Amino acid sequence: MTLNDIPLVPFFQRVLDPLIVMVSLYLCTVLFQEPFTGYYMILMILAFFIASGMDNYIDPYRTWRSGRMAAYVRDTVVSWSLTVVVLTLIGVTSGLGSAFNLDVLLCWAVATPVILLLSHEAVWRMSIGRIGRGEARSVIIIGANDVGLRFADICDNQPNLFMHMLGFFDDRTEDRHPPGRRHPIRGKMDKVSAFVREHNVKMIFISQPISAQPRIRRLLDELQDTTASVYFLPDIYVFDLMQARFDNVGGMPVIAICETPFTGINSMVKRTSDIILGSLILIMLLPIMLVIALVVRFTSPGPVIFRQRRYGLYGEEILVYKFRSMTTVDDGNTIVQARKDDQRVTPVGAFLRRTSLDELPQFFNVLQGRMSIVGPRPHAVAHNEQYRKLIKGYMLRHKVKPGITGWAQVNGMRGETDTLDKMEARIQYDLSYLRNWSLLLDLLIIIKTVSVVLKRENAH
Repeated sequence: MTLNDIPLVPFFQRVLDPLIVMVSLYLCTVLFQEPFTGYYMILMILAFFIASGMDNYIDPYRTWRSGRMAAYVRDTVVSWSLTVVVLTLIGVTSGLGSAFNLDVLLCWAVATPVILLLSHEAVWRMSIGRIGRGEARSVIIIGANDVGLRFADICDNQPNLFMHMLGFFDDRTEDRHPPGRRHPIRGKMDKVSAFVREHNVKMIFISQPISAQPRIRRLLDELQDTTASVYFLPDIYVFDLMQARFDNVGGMPVIAICETPFTGINSMVKRTSDIILGSLILIMLLPIMLVIALVVRFTSPGPVIFRQRRYGLYGEEILVYKFRSMTTVDDGNTIVQARKDDQRVTPVGAFLRRTSLDELPQFFNVLQGRMSIVGPRPHAVAHNEQYRKLIKGYMLRHKVKPGITGWAQVNGMRGETDTLDKMEARIQYDLSYLRNWSLLLDLLIIIKTVSVVLKRENAH
């Protein structure tokens, strides 16, 4: 048995989901009184394999196991939507699309994800009763430390795991245990083997530092005389985690401690939303941008577009576009941020900066792929070199593309950062965005940006 052998997960992946995909197609043909021909059988088989492949790639059950139900619903819908897209392409290119009833296909495409989610919910609720009947797997944790307590809370709060916590084993005295422990200490590590045999413990999780290796070796030797499954809980929480996850490289397991949120399907969702929204906004605002360009050109000497070097994805230099709002075009090793009543700001530039209209050319940066609509605001290269030495984790904000607006800007961190404390606060918001990114968060930031711009806060 492996850790992924959570009873409901293989049941969904290997039995229930394929049956739902197939049966829902058959029911749709019955609903529309359509003969179930060989073509529908072929479609059923194709859907089975393609849907299985999409599920393995997107893995909605990963978010289900972690308790992130909104993300689980999203991943389930996205997985099925991609399956429908692939099947549509096959139907168009092969010319077999005309062999099917369009109403049946539309019904199947809409009904399947709904039935999937409802059936998962129903089976999950029915399975909760199994815990009360003593069918959950017994669990002990070696090490009553922060990581062990965190895992015990997961066992308690996620009944879909079917794990029943019996307690901890730890060699330390009671005063060295962290607060918040809800399960008893059953004894020291040399008592584990006897306890496992006496209580027929199914699963053992070892939460010990590397320095405890000799004791762990002795414990593993003793546990070979039992049938319990043994797992290690890596103490990765001592690090400042960002999108932490398990992965493998060439078949070798690795743990991501600090990773960009935009991998796999998230990368495609982010880029697609940038292209669609960026194109729509540019089309709507193009007349306004032309007027701004003419006004800037004829009210003060200098170029219409101000280009400045900024750090982009992975800290690589990019050129960011803005409508020129000042009499100078600073882009050197020393740059003074614009301040309130700054004499370098032109009268037209002051209006553009208050309304953030000077940022509009950056939508071209978005379409180029250099920036995103939402992300950490890019700083001038000179400011980056200054603050990366002063603020811990400063460069982590460059694990994603810079944005036209960001989580920091809609939380009052817009405009000048004239003190180190202000810049540190901005960076904390940026890193919080990376840890908690979702498409809904991006939409929330865009909506809040409109409100912030209308209030014209901290823009000068």
